[in-house]
Amino acid sequence: MRRALGLKDGVAIAASSTAATTSIGIGMGSLAAYAGRQTPALLLLACLPILGIALSYARLNRTEPNCGSGYTWVGRTIGPWPGFITGWVVLVGNVVFMAYTGAVTGSVVLQFLNKAGLHSVWGLRLDPGSTGISTAVGLVALVAVTVTAITGVRAATRLQWWLLVFEYAVLLVFCGYALVVGDQPFSLSWLNPFDIGSPQALAQGMVLAVFIYWGWDAAFSVNEETRSASDAARGGLIALVVMAGLFLVGAVAFQRVMSTGELVHNGPQALTFLGGKLAPEPWASLPLAALMCSAFASLQSSVIPTARGALAMARDRTLGPVWQRLHPRYGSPAVGTLVIMAIAALIAVLAVGIPQLNDMILTAVNSIGLTVALYYGLTALACAVRFRDSLRQGAVRALRDVVVPAASALVLFGLGGYLVWDYATMSDHFAMSPDNGWFMLTLPAVFILLGLAAAAWAKWVRHAPYFRTGQGTDADALTLPMDGDGGAAIALASPPPPLPSPSDG
Repeated sequence: MRRALGLKDGVAIAASSTAATTSIGIGMGSLAAYAGRQTPALLLLACLPILGIALSYARLNRTEPNCGSGYTWVGRTIGPWPGFITGWVVLVGNVVFMAYTGAVTGSVVLQFLNKAGLHSVWGLRLDPGSTGISTAVGLVALVAVTVTAITGVRAATRLQWWLLVFEYAVLLVFCGYALVVGDQPFSLSWLNPFDIGSPQALAQGMVLAVFIYWGWDAAFSVNEETRSASDAARGGLIALVVMAGLFLVGAVAFQRVMSTGELVHNGPQALTFLGGKLAPEPWASLPLAALMCSAFASLQSSVIPTARGALAMARDRTLGPVWQRLHPRYGSPAVGTLVIMAIAALIAVLAVGIPQLNDMILTAVNSIGLTVALYYGLTALACAVRFRDSLRQGAVRALRDVVVPAASALVLFGLGGYLVWDYATMSDHFAMSPDNGWFMLTLPAVFILLGLAAAAWAKWVRHAPYFRTGQGTDADALTLPMDGDGGAAIALASPPPPLPSPSDG
């Protein structure tokens, strides 16, 4: 029987990509380094522009469903150059995310081995905090999830649902118990963002929080494989709302059990530390098992939207034809998926030069956070520009289609601009360290410059029609037979239709 993906599958992909357990397990310590005890307030504050971005995605998707999402929408509305950069930074951000998440997955596996009493092999110390050994183990996990992504999206989402059920059950039980028995007194100041120490800490914490929320838009990357565009939109929004609730509960629970110093010190092992404080073995290892499930699921769900975003660009000839070669049985962009895995593995190996895993995570998160703020902001701006006629069609439509998207874009652009200025002025020399501003600014700058070079090649060498029209391939014109494993045979489409009226949808 040939079946398309439904709402449940979209939620699974979006929730797995956001990776609540991984974000809580390794992100709360990083947020505490900036926001202190106001981490819950920071997460609530960051959710507001992200919710505006999600509503912008849903509005655009209802009018023009396309697995290229922001790349297609920004290109058709604002222009091909910002549209290409939107698609490019999504690809680069996901690849870097896969590289560091592979190392995180390796670190979790090593923590399991340590708990089992295995601390060294052939004289090699199995240190979960070491970037090198964690990366080596993580590369094996990266290969495994790539294979599952190639064999079909539906098969992958079945696995993700079981992983999600287990990890959320463990997370809610331990966090709920921590809320009750924690010895750190709760304070309403935890929910007051004005108590955050400085504008710099607020901006850095906000960008980090934006990164933590990142991933819900993965639901929009499988539009062509979903029964309806509304299923993709609802899947992303449901996942975002659930993530916001889990993040808030997790932040308060961690602070009920740990001081700020303990949170910052434990870093990527904070969830493991929480389990050890609340329960004896073997129950104390359950949070670690949930973290491993989350890391595997987020790694797998990152491969899926990245390959399909590249497919959307390749069918417009803004990327090479290798990205649209499909597996003859599963219908997935298999070659592109393998290339993405290889690039992520290469980046992970290069990152071994940053010896401590916690430093590697901070470096990757800050760099990806800036690029995520850029492409989210551009997509929301595209929504405001495309539906600007709604300003004359009533207050409710104007608020939904223009005001909220524009305000969300301005917030993210403002945060990104402030951090660029702060990074540029905070250091007087270059060093590979997450506290060196030049280094932190270099990585996203390289991402953008490479994107501009790739765009120039696509325009003047590959002569991509996208750069004449700004219009991506029309998703409705694609031939999408579904096989039993949920793969889709995607054919190159005819030219796109005219831009829909802002009143459509």
